Amino acid sequence: MACDAIQLAVPGVQGLHPYQPGKPIEELERELGISQSIKLASNENPLGPSQLALDAVQQSLRELTLYPDAMGYRLKQKLSAVYGVSAEQLTLGNGSNDLLDMVARVFLNPGDEVIYSAHAFIVYKLVSQAINAKAVEVPAKEYGHDLEAMAAAASASTKLIFLANPNNPTGTGFTAQQLKQFMSAVASTTLVVLDEAYTEYVDDDSLPDGLDLLAEYPNLIVTRTFSKAWGLAGLRVGFAAASPEITDLLNRLRQPFNVNIPALVAAEAVLDDQEYLARSVEVNRTGLQQLYKGLDQLHVNYIQSHGNFIAVEFKSDAMSVYDALLRRGVIVRPVGIYSMPNHLRVSIGTESENRRFLDALTEVLAEVLVE
Repeated sequence: MACDAIQLAVPGVQGLHPYQPGKPIEELERELGISQSIKLASNENPLGPSQLALDAVQQSLRELTLYPDAMGYRLKQKLSAVYGVSAEQLTLGNGSNDLLDMVARVFLNPGDEVIYSAHAFIVYKLVSQAINAKAVEVPAKEYGHDLEAMAAAASASTKLIFLANPNNPTGTGFTAQQLKQFMSAVASTTLVVLDEAYTEYVDDDSLPDGLDLLAEYPNLIVTRTFSKAWGLAGLRVGFAAASPEITDLLNRLRQPFNVNIPALVAAEAVLDDQEYLARSVEVNRTGLQQLYKGLDQLHVNYIQSHGNFIAVEFKSDAMSVYDALLRRGVIVRPVGIYSMPNHLRVSIGTESENRRFLDALTEVLAEVLVE
C-alpha cells in the first residue's frame, strides 16, 4: 500500500508551494538551444565577487575537512566593529531567508497572528503558513507598505509583523519618521522584523538604518544579507540584529554550523572592501537611471526603486513578454505570485546587460504591436 505522504505532513506544509527562484541560465540555454544568455532575474550583484572575498575563500579551502566555527566569532567581531552592534545582539544565518524562518519558528505558534503587506517578499507568507499561523495581509499603498493601515490592523493577537525596506519586488520604501511612528503605535509585545536586504543600495537619506533603532525599540529585529550589494549570493550568509534576549532565543534554535567556512571568511573579508561596495552601489545607481531612461523612451511604466531591480508594468499579462524575452536569451522575473500579473521584475545589470534587455524589450514590444 502506498504511503499518502501529504496526509502525514503538518497542516501548514500541506498547502505550501515551493519557492520558485529565477530561471538559471543553464536551464534556459538547454531548453532553447541558445547561448550567451543573461540573467536579470534574481537581484544578484553584476560585478562578480570582491577580490578580497575570493582570496579569503581560497585560503579557507584547506579547512574543508573541519566544521566551521558554530558561533561565527570572527565574523561577529567584524560586524560589531563595522555596524556598532554588540556580538551578543547578532545571529548568523544561511542567508537572511534562514533568519526569517528562524524568527517564525522561535516565536510563532499555530494560530498566532502575523501581519505583512501585500506585494511583500513571499517568504513572509511561506514561513508563517508552514507554522499554520494566521496571516493578515494588509493592502499596499501605491505598491508600498501602508504602515498606518498595518499598525491599525494589529491587535492583541498579533505576535509578529514583517516589514521590508526597500521592499522586494516593488522597490518601494518608507522613511525613518514613518517607521518610528509605526513602532510607537505597535504594542511592545509584538515583534517587528525589519528586512533590510537591499539597504546598501538606498540613495535617500530619509529612509532609516534599522540598526540605529535597536536601542530604542527592544521588540525590533533587523535582518541583513551579504547576497546583494556585497556579492556573496552563492555562499549564503546573513545576520540578524536584535536585543540580547531575542538573540539568545534565536541562537537556541539556530542549526549548528548553519554558515559554512567559505561563507564566514568571505563575509568577514568583504566588509573590509568598502571600495567594492561603493562600486556596486554606483553601478546600480547608473543602471537604474539607464533603465528609467530606456523605459521612458519605450513608454513603459515602472515603479521607482530603492533596490537593485525595477518592477516594470505592461498593459496585459506580462508572461507573454517574459516568454518572448526568454527566446532572446534575457531572463527576468515574473511576479504574478505577488498579485502583480502585469509586472516583471528586472534586476540591474552591467551597462551592456541593461542595454541588452532594453534592445530585446524594444523588439518584443514591436512584436506585440504588430500582433
